[in-house]
Amino acid sequence: MAKKILYQDNARKALEKGMEIMVEAVSVTLGPKGRNVVLEKSYGSPQIVNDGVTIAKEIKLPDHVQNTGVSLIRQAASKTNDVAGDGTTTATVLAYAMVKEGLKNVAAGANPISIKLGMEKAVQYLVTQINEFAQSVEEVESIQQVATISSGNDEIIGSLIANALSKVGKEGIISLEEGKGIRTDLEITEGMKLEKGFISPYFITHPEK
Repeated sequence: MAKKILYQDNARKALEKGMEIMVEAVSVTLGPKGRNVVLEKSYGSPQIVNDGVTIAKEIKLPDHVQNTGVSLIRQAASKTNDVAGDGTTTATVLAYAMVKEGLKNVAAGANPISIKLGMEKAVQYLVTQINEFAQSVEEVESIQQVATISSGNDEIIGSLIANALSKVGKEGIISLEEGKGIRTDLEITEGMKLEKGFISPYFITHPEK
């Protein structure tokens, strides 16, 4: 396939447009009053979500340069999800705001390297401030509040997550399975989980099972 090559202002505008489209779709889910987004699936029923990284993974634009802009912002959401497990919408909005203001200053003649160094210094300062104001979440009530917000303000889910963490601890394993009933249940299993099968097939006493 032929490559499309853009330079300077044209390239910046195309990348920014792709980022803008991505952020408009994701930002509506931000905050306690964030709204849901319906995703059309190529198979099965449409999916209703309010998770930034899930929405970001579904966006693909026909314009390849704009789609590159989408990929750059998607990277921020994915990395945030890998490290923190939440806050992907906030990361997406912040990343776009930094890029937008940075491009505006570059277009006005500012040095891109100087802008990058300034952003890095600002990030270091903000991380220090956040660490100073951060509060440790230890009590079940606090865990429930965080879990409730992360689950779309579903108090039942938040309560179940807090209960599960209080039972198994921070190092315990919590797995999620789709149930066949209408209730959401919590099941606690004692013991240890090893991600490994039989060492030898001769240990299998009932191979038909």
